Amino acid sequence: MKAVVWQGVNKMGVENVPDPEILLPTDAIVRITSTAICGSDLHLLDGFIPSMTPGDIVGHEFMGEVVEVGRDVKKLRVGDRVVVPFTISCGVCDYCKRGLWSLCDNSNPNARAAEALYGAASPAGLFGYSHLFGGYAGGQAQYARVPFADVGPFKIESGLRDEQVLFLTDIFPTGYQGAEQCDIEPRDVVVVFGAGPVGQFAIRSAFMLGAARVIAVDRVPERLRMAEAGGAEIVNYEEVDVIETLAEMTGGRGADKVIDAVGMEAHGHGPGSTLDRAKQKARLTFDRLTALRWAITTCGKGGVVSMPGVYGGIVDKLPLGAAFNKGLTFRMGQTHVPRYLPRLMEMIERGAIDPSFVITHRATLDEAPELYKTFRDKKDGCIKVVLDPWGNAQAAD
Repeated sequence: MKAVVWQGVNKMGVENVPDPEILLPTDAIVRITSTAICGSDLHLLDGFIPSMTPGDIVGHEFMGEVVEVGRDVKKLRVGDRVVVPFTISCGVCDYCKRGLWSLCDNSNPNARAAEALYGAASPAGLFGYSHLFGGYAGGQAQYARVPFADVGPFKIESGLRDEQVLFLTDIFPTGYQGAEQCDIEPRDVVVVFGAGPVGQFAIRSAFMLGAARVIAVDRVPERLRMAEAGGAEIVNYEEVDVIETLAEMTGGRGADKVIDAVGMEAHGHGPGSTLDRAKQKARLTFDRLTALRWAITTCGKGGVVSMPGVYGGIVDKLPLGAAFNKGLTFRMGQTHVPRYLPRLMEMIERGAIDPSFVITHRATLDEAPELYKTFRDKKDGCIKVVLDPWGNAQAAD
């Protein structure tokens, strides 16, 4: 089969690789009909997630049709149409039973490596996201092996198009969890740093959860326009002083809740941003912290900082004193996708949201390596790329 593979830092390629096979009786094989490039995949391209090996199949946002099931799979049948959460969960460990799906105790076969880096216990395995998270082949391919097939895959039994449900695999639940973690109240002013795909869903989710105002901070005009179309007030941090502007917009109180939808490769300006970039380039740190620093600084007293943006390692130059003295609460982590699938599916089915609004580019697997760079470099108005593993490229609507 054809698949997108990591070939080294700043190099993705398309190769013919062996078709996946059933390895355990709880596995299924899915013929992938739609897949996507996620902002988190760019961290792999740039080499900031350790333990990647040349030839690793990437991608963790995918859906398709079940074509084979292991003998112990009871809930899926050949022919079922499914979306596949990017986190892999066993369904029976204590964490899964508590709904903490991305903390599964049993799905990461390389748990000791993750524990060496993060301490105490390993998070769940992830599709296509390094050997630190299990070494699972990803979904930017024509087929994928799906472990614990009775737990993760969510059946699509309506006539909704792939593009309406594909993002249930990651970015829609991730944006929603980012907003839900804020415990939004009706009077709240919510600031979202980063108007990329996750930020766009966080904006809309914040409104669905009752926010009075949402302010989006970014620098890319097309992202800011999309955020504004979703009801957000917008701030271009290259045109104004972010801290002063948000103070003015919130009457000096600061935001009630703040969402960092950027993560480890934040852009920005000032000495802190310059130092972050130099240290990251020298591989002295995984993370650039501009968005998180702004989030802490602009959050009001007693507020919540929610962090759906991905971070990878040990950091410094964090305004912890500001967080402590303002009594801030931090919530973060990989998304517990199965927790949200039923409610988000219901929203799509009743027309409350059509997640396909975020798509700007449609392409084939062969075009993926170039589109990785287009997406990373924010060229050609690129906000979200959807790939068809089998068909021809189409122009975005």
